[in-house]
Amino acid sequence: MTILLVLLLVAVALLAAVYVYDTRQTSHTILRNYPVIGHFRYFSESFGEYMRQYQYLPDWVERPFNRLERAWIYRTAKGISNLVSFGSETSPAFAFRPAAFGVLEEETTEWTPRRIGIAEGPGACLEPYDPPSFFNISGMSYGALSHAAVTALSRGAKMGGVWLATGEGGLAPYHLEGGADVVMQIGTAKYGVRDAHGALSESRLREIAAHPQVRMFEVKLAQGAKPGKGGILPAAKVTAEIAAIRGIPQGQASISPNRHADIANIQQLGAFVDRVRRITGKPVGVKFVMGQESFLDDWFADCTANPAHCPDYIQIDGGEGGTGAAPAPLADYVGLPITQALPLVAEARDRHGLRNRIRILASGKLVTPDKVAWALCMGADYVSSARGFMFALGCIQAMKCGSGHCPTGVTSADPRLIRGLDPTDKSVRVMHYAKRLREEVEMIAHSCGATNAGGLRPEHVTGIERGVGGFRNLGG
Repeated sequence: MTILLVLLLVAVALLAAVYVYDTRQTSHTILRNYPVIGHFRYFSESFGEYMRQYQYLPDWVERPFNRLERAWIYRTAKGISNLVSFGSETSPAFAFRPAAFGVLEEETTEWTPRRIGIAEGPGACLEPYDPPSFFNISGMSYGALSHAAVTALSRGAKMGGVWLATGEGGLAPYHLEGGADVVMQIGTAKYGVRDAHGALSESRLREIAAHPQVRMFEVKLAQGAKPGKGGILPAAKVTAEIAAIRGIPQGQASISPNRHADIANIQQLGAFVDRVRRITGKPVGVKFVMGQESFLDDWFADCTANPAHCPDYIQIDGGEGGTGAAPAPLADYVGLPITQALPLVAEARDRHGLRNRIRILASGKLVTPDKVAWALCMGADYVSSARGFMFALGCIQAMKCGSGHCPTGVTSADPRLIRGLDPTDKSVRVMHYAKRLREEVEMIAHSCGATNAGGLRPEHVTGIERGVGGFRNLGG
């Protein structure tokens, strides 16, 4: 009996020691928020690859992001080697065509920024932007994301040399804290730049444009998570701080209109873009989800006829669903996927002679080097990701983004859960992810015979007949 008591006391002491360690360490959010029991997740994650040969689901079947994709991001963000052994586990729908004689390391060149905005002529802006990276952080609003998550993204973006888009929730102090370049998004409710009646406030727009870190503005028509519907932020997440930033009542659900009340056609869109650019002096883009192809021809024809109406960039967001809370029918069934939309947009832009005037940003589940390299081949000048950087922050795909109870604190509204996310640690992971992804995209480019990622072209990628999901028969 004495031996059993001693063993019990030892076990309790060990558990207590583990509990104290878990709550004090800062590297693992799950362990800080769920001490002791959180170790079961890491045990399952570590030994899953061995156990799945007997009973578990394979790594490539999870949705919306499978374990292979998430594991690559987790390892990369932590600075761990992502080399694989014994061949590939994927069944790709596309493949890159390697050159017979690849590019030697001493033959590689630096990727050259493609300027966004013009300095002279109709539609010119005072401060064109030369982004330092072809891969950047897509829009995620403060409120949808916790303050700790936005702070970590801002710091990591600065260290990684990427821009950070605000999402439609307005410019928060946390977006500026790290010193990164910022893209201010203007959503359908015009949060952050609205007057008391919900219309565009030119004075607020000038205030935000005065921040030197704010490099561009983005007019959001739609996003992949919910094309045809505005943003949704539950009432529980609309704190006094968020209400002040957005210019809305505290404690009431923040539901944006399904479109801008003052933008009902292409001409009004062009006039709004020109107005924002003249007020701010900075490049202005438009974010949308691809629908009717005729819209592209009409839009680009108007840009040619009225150069002042021309946006400096367009961000085409795939209809695969995104970070925001959304009705399932919209997330699942509305909007062309990026694999179909991007080639259509790039071809239409070039056909209208706007290749050097309008830059294309691509987004929509482009979270790994292969997807980003594919997008560059298909005509994207820049690629941005939201969910990829959420995984870098520690997101475990718990699918509780809209509930306020995200276990990793990324989208949580619970102070106890937010406390588990340490911005200092997670900002380093954001940096690692951004840098390593760019390095591996460059590696693909060199294999294809291009001296840098800017040299990727459609002929460098091809579809594979057994593939599924929209990639097949795209490319050279």
